[in-house]
Amino acid sequence: MLSELVCSTGAEDQAQVPQPQRFLARQPILNARREVIGYELLFRSGWENCFPGQSGDDSDQATRQTLDNCVYLGIDSLTNNGVAFVNCTRDALVGKLVTLLPPKTTVLEILETVEPDPELVKACIELREMGYVFALDDFLPRPELQPLIDIASYIKVDFRLSDAKSRHEIQQALRGSHAALLAEKVEDQEEFAIARSEGYEFFQGYFFCRPKIMANREIPPNRMNYLRLLIELTRTPLNLREVMRIVQSEASLCYRLLLLANSPMWGVHGDVTSVRHAFMLVGENRFRTLVSVAASCVLSQDQPSALISLSLERARFCELLAPLVGEDPTEQFMLGLLSLVDAMLETTMEAVAKSLPLRPEAKEALLGATNPVAVPLCLIRSFESGAWGNCSCASTDMGVSEETLAGLYVDAVKWATETLATNR
Repeated sequence: MLSELVCSTGAEDQAQVPQPQRFLARQPILNARREVIGYELLFRSGWENCFPGQSGDDSDQATRQTLDNCVYLGIDSLTNNGVAFVNCTRDALVGKLVTLLPPKTTVLEILETVEPDPELVKACIELREMGYVFALDDFLPRPELQPLIDIASYIKVDFRLSDAKSRHEIQQALRGSHAALLAEKVEDQEEFAIARSEGYEFFQGYFFCRPKIMANREIPPNRMNYLRLLIELTRTPLNLREVMRIVQSEASLCYRLLLLANSPMWGVHGDVTSVRHAFMLVGENRFRTLVSVAASCVLSQDQPSALISLSLERARFCELLAPLVGEDPTEQFMLGLLSLVDAMLETTMEAVAKSLPLRPEAKEALLGATNPVAVPLCLIRSFESGAWGNCSCASTDMGVSEETLAGLYVDAVKWATETLATNR
């Protein structure tokens, strides 16, 4: 399954007992309006996208680790205050281990390997009475699953392992059920459209960041201002005159900057009415954050909010990794931010790169090259696609530990979440 890997580790101090590694894979779940309702959370012991063992004891231990990690890392921050879909083994359900999680924001996913015996069904009914809701994972019709179908709120169907005929058979088997259909591993806009036409209400996958190309689409003038400003912010030293010129030519940017400068946090007596004064007051770092969030919002108008969050996560990850691979953090931040502009503007990346004054190596990185400038962007894409082998190879090639790379990612996710919340 497509996923995002997260790790949180304690401080590296050999004099202290090492903190447990906390690896997490997560994937957004969207509704038909392409709004994020939550994430599926999957905890792992390392790059491998599987439990570290094969026995039931191994799976139960992984579930216990999942529950502990949800508590330790904060389930709300991991899901942007949405719903958390958490895989559950038989032991976690029958033993009521899942009651560590809040019932109002948790969906308990019953794995396809869990047999619906009377004891399990009884435990699930009791959990439902506590307020928990259920999803059946990788659903395939079987008569013995009927008791679980009766209590399920979501039925998940894998689009990689099903065709139109088998999905029709699944829907026939679910006639009379009140559970919502959730299509997982939806890769592109075409599959999203097919799933919607077949009656699916929820969708899991990264289809939203695959551009639907519009013929002869030009970049609207106001969006071009934001792109130009992003590029100006990559220059060292900053050309303040040109930055102010772009800001003053774009009313929405002026408004955002003046609104921020006049907020109570600065304790200014009297109104701030000059763009330059506002810039000096809020400072360059705060200004960069303001522009980054505003640009993501403006460029992704009419696109799912998940696109904004993902672009900010990429930007921050690339910025944090840059010093470890000998690249410029400012340029890397902008490359991460720009890496989804084709999806935002429904145009080709070639058209975007051509219109921006980027240096050749940076343009090549946006276009999918594997040059040194592209290393952070390639790595973050590997995280998102669950290409753990690529992550492991990159870790070795860079001489950076897996824990460090994954730790940078969790920092990026949290930064994006906090930044969006602050600038709404």
